[in-house]
Amino acid sequence: MPGSVPLQQHPTYNIAIVGSGLGGLSAAIALRRVGHQVTIYERYDFGGEVGASLSCASNGSRFLEEWEVDISKAKPVILKDLIRHDWKTGEVFGTYPLGDYRERFGTDYNNFHRIDLHQHLKHVATSDDGKGTPAQLKVWHKAVDLDPVAGRITFENGVMVTHDVVVCADGIRSQMREKLGVIPHFTPSTSCCYRCVIHADKLRELGLQEFAENSAIQFWGGNGIDKIVMSACSDHDIVSCYCFYPAEKNDLNEDGWNISTTGENLAATFPDLDQRLKTLFLNAEDIKMWRLYNHDPYPQWVTGKCCLLGDAAHPMMPDQSQGACMAMEDAGALGILFSPKYAYLNIAEKLSLYELERKPRATRLQDSSRRARVDLNERIGWSSANDRPGKLTIEEVCGYEMHAHVAQLVEKSRGTDVGV
Repeated sequence: MPGSVPLQQHPTYNIAIVGSGLGGLSAAIALRRVGHQVTIYERYDFGGEVGASLSCASNGSRFLEEWEVDISKAKPVILKDLIRHDWKTGEVFGTYPLGDYRERFGTDYNNFHRIDLHQHLKHVATSDDGKGTPAQLKVWHKAVDLDPVAGRITFENGVMVTHDVVVCADGIRSQMREKLGVIPHFTPSTSCCYRCVIHADKLRELGLQEFAENSAIQFWGGNGIDKIVMSACSDHDIVSCYCFYPAEKNDLNEDGWNISTTGENLAATFPDLDQRLKTLFLNAEDIKMWRLYNHDPYPQWVTGKCCLLGDAAHPMMPDQSQGACMAMEDAGALGILFSPKYAYLNIAEKLSLYELERKPRATRLQDSSRRARVDLNERIGWSSANDRPGKLTIEEVCGYEMHAHVAQLVEKSRGTDVGV
């Protein structure tokens, strides 16, 4: 019966990753760690990652630890609670202690500033430190065409390359997706979102330092479209807010999530909100508007030697805070399937199993995140499967054992016992 092969017999593949966002960098690290030659192609100069906080529950943090990423260098806040506030008064009326995630699920529930994590993952992927050959990062390489059968990428600068495997991690507006025969179908959501950040020093000036000190995700609203989500990140030095509101309020039609606006516009959108938050908004920085869309699941993620990953594969609403974790899980699945343990599988088998492993779970998260957009009780943590049959639970999300599941899928696909 087949099993893992000696490392010296493990085939080394030349793998391309299109896109250097969080998902692409995670894939580069996962594939580097198991012995492959990785090249990351970025359409612009590196550093285009934007945003506020990014929560990374145990199912994502688990892979960061598995890849020997020093998480502390990305300056996380370890989340301990979910807290609900009254919309108008700000009074706390519900606290859900998350408990010790490390004890329950093996790793912490980390909350990062997106830019901190992005920069650190770049370092891990491309530096000489750590296992595997450092990934190459080629900037100003905008992919404009892809032959998925040949694994050939054509770039706007005239360069053409061929790789054994191509991972398309070029985001929610992926240009490579259609080259794999995937035509996205999406509709505008009834919701839009502002995001903003504010530094702890400013909060102390305003008498709002408790917002920086809490190791929690805090909510106002959520029973319908209006919802404010606040959390501290970057070693408690930054607080970020995501502020959801009905799209009809300002008829935002421009695509993207990086449209600048003012604190006055943000505060005016929520006239009867907790005054402390309105004060925060008027003093916030990096205030952006974000148009939200509902994306239908795609029929397939794999064509030829190419696969989709992250937002290119499964765009989802942000309301389960699982977008980054799903991209890390995608990367984790590739790292497992391209590891020496499964060296006897060919590339086509590995990619087929990657889709089989990832697509059902990511689709379930997509569906759950869509429901949670207008009903906070659908969010993992607020209610259980006992009172909402079929509801996504923390245990299902954070207790997931991907190594065991991949082994089962391989066994089923080949009719052999590969062990767990």
